[in-house]
Parts: sequence; C-alpha cells; structure tokens
Amino acid sequence: MRRRKFIALLGGSAIAWPLAARAQQSERMRRIAVLLPATTDDTQYQTWFGAFLQGLQQSGWTIGRNVQIDTRWATANADAVRRNAAELVALAPDVIFANGASTLGPLLNVTRTVPIVFAAVADPVGAGFVHNLARPGGNATGFMAFEYSISTKWLELLKQIAPSVTRVAVLRDPTTTSGIGQFGVIQAMAPSLRVEVSHVNVRDATEIAPAVAAFARSSNGGLIITASGLSFIHSNLIVKLAAQYRLPAVYFERSFAAAGGLMSYGPDQIDQFRRAAGYVDRIFKGEKPADLPVQAPTKYELVINLKTAKALDLEVPQTLLATADEVID
Repeated sequence: MRRRKFIALLGGSAIAWPLAARAQQSERMRRIAVLLPATTDDTQYQTWFGAFLQGLQQSGWTIGRNVQIDTRWATANADAVRRNAAELVALAPDVIFANGASTLGPLLNVTRTVPIVFAAVADPVGAGFVHNLARPGGNATGFMAFEYSISTKWLELLKQIAPSVTRVAVLRDPTTTSGIGQFGVIQAMAPSLRVEVSHVNVRDATEIAPAVAAFARSSNGGLIITASGLSFIHSNLIVKLAAQYRLPAVYFERSFAAAGGLMSYGPDQIDQFRRAAGYVDRIFKGEKPADLPVQAPTKYELVINLKTAKALDLEVPQTLLATADEVID
C-alpha cells in the first residue's frame, strides 16, 4: 500500500548556504542549527528532515534568501552528540532544531538561552527539559514522541494479532523516565488481558540477546519494543532476535516493520518534523519557546508486515488489516 513520500532536500554532513545572499537581499538572514542523532546515509532521517525543510518552505523560509541552515549528523554516539551540540551553539544560531532526548539533553547542557525546538522527545517534563507541557518556561519547546496511553495500545495490538500470547517481554531503556513509565503502563494493563509481563533492558547487545533467548525458552511469548534511542540503535538485533525465536512483536516505529518486524504503531514522524518547522517559524516571528506549549502527536500510523506474519503462522484479522495505514507484503 502506498505511503506518502518526501524528498530529503539535503546532502553532506553539514549544510550551509552562501552568505553572499545577505548582500543581495534586504530581508534579514536567519540561522537554524540542526542536530540529528543519525548518519548522513540514514534514509529514514533524511526523509524526516526533508519534511522539516518542506515545512519551512511552506512558511515562507527560503534557503539562501532568508534562512541559512547548519546541520550536524552526530550519529548515536554520546560523545559525538555532545561535541556537535557545543559546535552548533558556538555558531550563535537564531533557533536550534533537535530530534529526541539524546540530542536535546546535551544542547540544554550547553545553552539555556538559544531557542530550541525539539521533536520526538518521550517525556520532556520527567527528563527536566521543560517545567510543564502548557508553559515550558525555558528555552526549549516542541513535540512529544507519544502519550503514555499508547503503551496499552501496543499490548492490545499484540493480543489481537497473536491471541495465544500469555507472556510478554517489554524491551525498555531503564535509564530514562519514559522507559520506566512505558513499562509501568503495560504492567498495569496486563492483568485485564491475562498476560504476564517482564522487562528486558536495552542498554547493550550483550544484555539484550541472552535475555530474549532466556524468555523464548517458554511458550506463548511475545515482545513489545518501547520507544527509546537505544531501541533504534539495536533495532537490527531486536528484529533478528524476534524472527530467530519466532516471537510476535509490536514496535513503536515504522522502520522496524519495514525491516522485517511484525507490526508497528506510533506517531507519524514526518508530521512531527513538519510541525516543528511551524514552531521555528513562530519563534522567528517573535514568540518565545517558554510560551509555546509542548504538543502531543496528532497522527499515529499502524504498519503490518504480512510476510512476517506468514512466517510466524499468524493470520492477521481483517479488522486489523482494515485499520492499517500500511501493509507490507
């Protein structure tokens, strides 16, 4: 089934357009710094970033005419993220755009004055990034990765596609408030669906693989992979383990299903990046991050991989197929 596609309007590890345009235009040149926890060849992030650039264009911001963008592809390495965060702040941008808590935290350690717009941050209040959602109060605002209620949806979907599941291992990042919170919501919901839940930490591969192997020794198991940067880092391993041990799994983001995972349900990241561009535009026009509310996602997408379902001998209910935003054959 067809999914919206966006062209990523970028290239190279740092994007900067000629400053000569300043002399040719009477309009003030604004500067946006962008920090992304990925590599330049990450097609998923390029698509998302393309939506951000498209959103800027729709608000009247043209690269080289009235806006300049400096981008750092910082990878998922914490040291690289911190180094690039400091470099971008040193450029004295008008606004910084960051994706995820792994980039937002280091940026706030460097500056509490430069406006920051973020996308896909799981728990900005719990992490101490903002004072509250309605009035962030500091120099950062943006868009949450999800609301905690989505965690119950993952469990419900797993039971729909694999009714025989009675044991669920929840893969989570135990070092974040969101990792703990997501597991807590699933744990509270589990008795009503007659499911026992346990957790698997996703700090490193040497921890994940043996834990999943041990869980798979008993029958009727399934996996829920909660949202975190570490889940992204170990995504290939997690999808591989689910297939190896024939464990039905529900993931928080489409790329997992595209890589062979059974099913994903989560916010539309393209929409998040486009909406973030709208906040950048509002800050350029005089509004302050402290007064712009942190917003929850408004669009979610359900993706089902039929090939994986067949490999697991699962028959996907027609009611589930009918509600899917994308079905991968």
